[in-house]
Amino acid sequence: MPEDKEPFDDELNDDEEGDFNPEDYFNDMDDDDLSDEELQKDMDSHKELPVFKKAEQIRELTQRIIDTFDDEKDIFKMKEQMFLNACMLGAKIAGAEGGDLYTLRMENAVVIKMHARELQSQTSLCKAEKLCSREYLQLLRDEIEEFRKLFVEWVNSFDKLNDIQDDWGLFYD
Repeated sequence: MPEDKEPFDDELNDDEEGDFNPEDYFNDMDDDDLSDEELQKDMDSHKELPVFKKAEQIRELTQRIIDTFDDEKDIFKMKEQMFLNACMLGAKIAGAEGGDLYTLRMENAVVIKMHARELQSQTSLCKAEKLCSREYLQLLRDEIEEFRKLFVEWVNSFDKLNDIQDDWGLFYD
């Protein structure tokens, strides 16, 4: 290989000028007809979903609970783990809503389920390690159960016909 040429240069510079032009990739998007205000409203629409609102409540409750932990007793670093799990709920709901395709929504739903179940399991470890009040942990468990019900309703609203198969074989009948 010539020393003055980087590997894969031919593949990276397909166009004559070699410049990346984002408009070439995004011109077909329907957003051109929307005002900035309408586009922002569309981007924030997930925030009005009951499942997202409950996810935010869980994140806030988790933050309040972990703030009560005695750092000396928290040998398993439950603060960080629980907060990560709580934050992922809302983030993945936003991702699922933004992706819109059935497969992408289901992928996000699986991740949400895993984080919610892990957060619920972590309440048992916190109880065993006496990291905080049992009442606080029960409150979080109750909120996760409410979230689960809203989650099931939300997932059932996904449109299976709005999809492009990705050849991974998941989520297809």
